[in-house]
Amino acid sequence: MSGPVVFVSHFAVKEGRVEELRALAAEIETQLREDKPGTLAYLMYLDEDGSRFTVAHCFPDAEAMDRHFEGSEARTAAAFEVMAPQGWEIYGRPSDAALATMREGAEATGVPLTVLPEHIGGFLRLQPT
Repeated sequence: MSGPVVFVSHFAVKEGRVEELRALAAEIETQLREDKPGTLAYLMYLDEDGSRFTVAHCFPDAEAMDRHFEGSEARTAAAFEVMAPQGWEIYGRPSDAALATMREGAEATGVPLTVLPEHIGGFLRLQPT
């Protein structure tokens, strides 16, 4: 089993589409909360002027990341209607298949992909102590 994996994606919000983005974000959050129990965190952030959007995903291991991305084609297509990718970051060691897919996607969209595969420490507290 691999260690934890964090996936961060950055987007530019298309002009005049921020309200559509808000609606889509709520829809995707509900879907993922129900359908992807292995996704520990799915956190979305929008900058003050509504032009930049970032999503942070946290997974306990590479297998959970793979399950999260199963069926993601429709979510990705809907998202790319209202935003354009600016870059992706992976912290931890995803599966070879997920990494290959992300590299292909980054190349196809012309955005950077940063990968820091070695988890050397830290924790995710699911409940405050």
